[in-house]
Amino acid sequence: MTENHAEPHTPTPAPPVEPTIATVTFLRPTIPAPAADDWSDLPDDTDPALSIPPMPTAAPAVGPDDRTVALETARTILNKTPAAEPVVRPGKFAGTVDLDDFDDAPLIPAWMYSAEGWAAWCGVFYRARRRDFRRWVRRQPTQRGHVRQFGRGVRRSHEWVVGFEGVRVQSASHTAHVLTREARLAARHARFTPRILGSKKELAMKAAERATKAAEEAVLLHKKAKKDRNRARNLRAGVVYGPPLTAIGTGYVMGGGLGLAAGLLSTFAGGAFVGRTPYDEEADWSSDWRSLGDGDRMTAPMLDASFRAAKVIGSEETLGVVQMPMLDTRGAWTAVLDLPPGVPAKKAIRATDELAAAFGVEEAQVSVAKRGRAGRIELYVSRDLPFTDKAKPGPLLALEAAADFWGRISIGPDVRGIHQSISVVERSGLIGGEPGAGKSASGNTILLAAALDPRVILWLADGKGGGDLEPFEHLCERYEGDADPEAFSAMLDELLAVMKARYALLKKLGKRKVTEDLAGKHPELRQLLLWVDELMLYTTDEEYGKKITRKLRNLVSRGRAAGIITFCATQKPGSDVVDTSLRDLLSIRWALRCTTPEASDTILGKGAAAAGYSAKTIQSEMRGAGLLWAEGTNPTMVRADYYTDEQVEILLERATGWRRAAGTLPSGPVALAEQLLKLGDEDAVILAHLLDAFHYDVPEMTADWLPGQVLLDHLKGQGLAVTAEKLGALVVRTDEEKAKRPWGEKGSRLAGYPLGRVEATITARFGLTA
Repeated sequence: MTENHAEPHTPTPAPPVEPTIATVTFLRPTIPAPAADDWSDLPDDTDPALSIPPMPTAAPAVGPDDRTVALETARTILNKTPAAEPVVRPGKFAGTVDLDDFDDAPLIPAWMYSAEGWAAWCGVFYRARRRDFRRWVRRQPTQRGHVRQFGRGVRRSHEWVVGFEGVRVQSASHTAHVLTREARLAARHARFTPRILGSKKELAMKAAERATKAAEEAVLLHKKAKKDRNRARNLRAGVVYGPPLTAIGTGYVMGGGLGLAAGLLSTFAGGAFVGRTPYDEEADWSSDWRSLGDGDRMTAPMLDASFRAAKVIGSEETLGVVQMPMLDTRGAWTAVLDLPPGVPAKKAIRATDELAAAFGVEEAQVSVAKRGRAGRIELYVSRDLPFTDKAKPGPLLALEAAADFWGRISIGPDVRGIHQSISVVERSGLIGGEPGAGKSASGNTILLAAALDPRVILWLADGKGGGDLEPFEHLCERYEGDADPEAFSAMLDELLAVMKARYALLKKLGKRKVTEDLAGKHPELRQLLLWVDELMLYTTDEEYGKKITRKLRNLVSRGRAAGIITFCATQKPGSDVVDTSLRDLLSIRWALRCTTPEASDTILGKGAAAAGYSAKTIQSEMRGAGLLWAEGTNPTMVRADYYTDEQVEILLERATGWRRAAGTLPSGPVALAEQLLKLGDEDAVILAHLLDAFHYDVPEMTADWLPGQVLLDHLKGQGLAVTAEKLGALVVRTDEEKAKRPWGEKGSRLAGYPLGRVEATITARFGLTA
């Protein structure tokens, strides 16, 4: 017993419990067992002896001075405890239960007594059958599949029916042919031997008879062998084909279609049972060569054979399979392999063409990339030629807010369908490829991302002189669209001055380079993108080509720290187009389809094609696809996100709105009248309204000459009291310009003012031009 120091309390005697002699810490009151009539409320499978409600676990409170009382109470309870009597359940379980008598009371699982138990058992059964079905489905493409088992069973049964008697028949046939030919020769020799030779004639006749007899015996043996062979084959054919045909025919006659199905199913089961054991690899004389192009599965033996055929590994070497060949959601095969020791990954990358031939697919369908270490590669073989399906909408269309040109820029999916992105911060780039390869569409991925960021300053130069960059013109602070090398050279001079001013500001701020936070505090340090399309036109110009190359080299080498990003696009950036000193500074290379490996190397760098990265392998159907070398040690095949002309217009409208809201939309050319009004001068206001009189709202109604009275009436309508003398003094005309001209329907001759004289007055007085 335990002592609890609390208020004095006399415990109430508890009802009787089963007598238990043990060391206890306190006494728990018990609850009387239910009466005999109450057993009907219990379930049938409940043992009444175990159906006593749980007892409270808390000890009764005992005062500090009542230790003796507590002991006496416990002793009284133990003395009055009646002996335990066996509890008898009424009904069929009444009395003594004989556990050996199972006739009337069979052993039935407890779960069968309730609906919940049945549901649980059904769930277990369903899950087990579902797992069995999945296991069966996974088994079917393997050598253990039932269809292949049936095929092996049919083959083995037919081989048993054919037997080995054919060898004996062929041997007997050969012997019969040989002996028949010899008998024919012996008979001819005996026939043509003269009788006058005597003994020779007789010997020849005997030899002919012996040969003929041997030939006849050989023919008889051949016929007997054929008969024995046919009899044995027929007997075995009856054993093999008789039961299936009987089962199918009997089933059809007795059960119709259902019986026919049952007969076919039993035949299939029998054939699968016979072919349940696969052939050993050495005994499999099926196709020796497997091809992915023919729809075969990629397996480890196929990989070994293909890599040996491509001369990547030796005839005795094998590949280490790190990730087993498997199909992805696009239906392409992928595997991770370890090359034999001493074989680098670049050897497999260079042999992409040979591997494609071994796999029976196009070279563009095979992608080999280094995976983690020098001797490990990831092999990817697409089901169809990649990048030939319709391009999906680019991610820029889903933007609900301005883009972030400081972050990563979406480029497009690779051959695996994984979207690739790059960072252009403190970088420069070169895009090249043959005409029609998709340079303009590829460049839009970067141009649109820059346009959709209101913080980016755009300087564009269109060497084509076409309309590819024209939709971006209103967003540019500088734009050269006439393919004029002189104008582009002047633009570069301005940009060099901007770069110099930026470095001066950085030096004043004590900063080393432009960052996003710094550009946010100083708008003049915002990112600036110089985009040059068709660079060849500018750099090959006889007068300005070398100057432009020198200025571009200065910008690319020094401008990145000042926040100036340069991208150039051209068809073939060879040394005659882009000087190697400039080309090597462009860190991002994007090679679209090229006609020769040498042309691909001019973009990606010397030796790239020899290392297995050649844009010549890109097919003409793969529009917009190219080898992108921006990050990592190797180029990646990527197709640029494609935006239609309508989608480009939509995105540029959004860019215009976001730049206008941010206050970074470049102001367009200001009309001459607006420039005059901003001056605030009285004469400038009069001249501005004179220009308005010449330029009506409808452009087609613009006049080159107006009578003086018409101009005075217009000024009066604008609230300006101007006399004819004052107007004449403000706009001084020559005698020829003062000559009267016909005006109106009647053709009255009136004095007036030409538009050119008004504009000349504005330029001479205020230095403004239209």
